[in-house]
Amino acid sequence: MAAKIKKKDNVIVLAGSNKGMVGEVLKVFPRVSKAVVSQVNMVRCHVKAKNAAEGGSITSKEAPIHLSNLAIVDSVTGKPTRVGFRITDKGLKARYSKLSGNLIDD
Repeated sequence: MAAKIKKKDNVIVLAGSNKGMVGEVLKVFPRVSKAVVSQVNMVRCHVKAKNAAEGGSITSKEAPIHLSNLAIVDSVTGKPTRVGFRITDKGLKARYSKLSGNLIDD
């Protein structure tokens, strides 16, 4: 099945504690239907000290979020849109926004 959400897409979170946040997709995990979005779903990670002189630390990083909770942001309206597929004039399969009808793939 073709991927509706890909790396470097601008997406908006539809559900959960991060609802309404917008970010860029950094990585997609198609087998588990999850994606990592920049500055969305931040979690705290405890890093163990490497040696006695250095102490441990607590860092923040993005955790994966399920693809069903994400929607691509339409470039024309700025609203969440569903994704469809159509064949272009060149005979290639491309994604398009069902809200505005514009191609997502350039």
